[in-house]
Amino acid sequence: MSRNTLVYLGSYGLSLLGNGIASVLFPLLVLAKTGDILAAGILASVTAAVAAVVGVLAGVVVDRVNRRTVSIISDVLSAGSIAALPIVDAVWGLDLMWFIVLGVIGACGDIPGMTARETMLPRLVRLDGGKPSALDRLVGVRESLSAALMLIGPGLGGLLVLLLGVSSMTLFITAGTSLAAAVLSVALSPRAGEIEPVARMAERDGSTGVLRVFADLVAGWRFLLGHRLVLGATILTAAFVAVLAGLQATILPAYFTREHLPELSGFAVTGIALGSLVGASVYAATIGRTSRRAWFVIGMVGSAVGFTALGMLGAPWLVIAAAVLIGLTNAPMSAVLGVATINATPDGVRGRVLGAQNALMLAAPALTAAPIAAVAAGFGLTVAGIGIAGAMTVTALIALFVPAFRSLDTIEAADTGGQEE
Repeated sequence: MSRNTLVYLGSYGLSLLGNGIASVLFPLLVLAKTGDILAAGILASVTAAVAAVVGVLAGVVVDRVNRRTVSIISDVLSAGSIAALPIVDAVWGLDLMWFIVLGVIGACGDIPGMTARETMLPRLVRLDGGKPSALDRLVGVRESLSAALMLIGPGLGGLLVLLLGVSSMTLFITAGTSLAAAVLSVALSPRAGEIEPVARMAERDGSTGVLRVFADLVAGWRFLLGHRLVLGATILTAAFVAVLAGLQATILPAYFTREHLPELSGFAVTGIALGSLVGASVYAATIGRTSRRAWFVIGMVGSAVGFTALGMLGAPWLVIAAAVLIGLTNAPMSAVLGVATINATPDGVRGRVLGAQNALMLAAPALTAAPIAAVAAGFGLTVAGIGIAGAMTVTALIALFVPAFRSLDTIEAADTGGQEE
């Protein structure tokens, strides 16, 4: 790997590590300062809603400003929102309003940074020589890193709480990871974040201000909705994210509590992350020897089997094994869909398309958590689990026969424009 790629992965890893630690610290701090579990729920809902809106608008910025610059500013905002917590607490005292304000600032940093880093991938590959399958390999390595940090981040957050408590030092350490990500990104070549000249020329139609922003958003959504492969990948990924979030938030905690094994609820989530780490690593190691379509089929079949085994809510060991299988087969499939989306999307709208996808990923769980919980409360956990298994199995079977997903191995890079129909 080139220096730029290593710097990119280092910065991406530090940013993700900070988010993982914060996911443990933030709820604990809210509960410690307010003593109200409802406050934690309100904060989570507000920040998720803001993040979804920011995700849509961030694409416009990412398609007009050097993506490296956006990622640096985003990490600085994220670091500032965490570092401000102990300062605000010392000067004014933390309450729900301050948590919302700083949470919103953090969300305004996280989502644009995520989108900017995704849009930089093709440029990084090009700077590294543009070797065949290089994008697939880079996405696979990044997925492996992401899965590893899903395990490490929250665990490190818990360790910091154990050693230092929810203290100012803990918060400053967390902020330091995001700041370190920003500093490391400075070492990244500015060319990695450049926008294609042809994309800039295509956007100059004379409109300005709000009309320009609106036109940019419309162009991005028009591409997403009009491109069958990109739309299919977006819907499929959102469905998996929404169901997994619903399971983690409601079904799995309730099931393990019923089995008098509440501590295993965390192991099920860890199982998904562990399976994802192995699956993404295998995908990265087999680039060029296994087709994208083959990985997609493995992902669909494996997910259908995994969700069915998990949804039956049998023995606890079977539920955890099913979680590992879901992660193991879903990670390569996610990498395949990510590569296909990047290749299919012209550079001029890539930020808006990926921003819209990230916004949908954040909003999707809100559509499923309550209905899943309602079914579980009204008809029992087993009925809810079987319903999820059935829905995901049908989704997987339909995806296997969707024509758009048969072109995964033939889709070409669209950096100079164009659209598959």
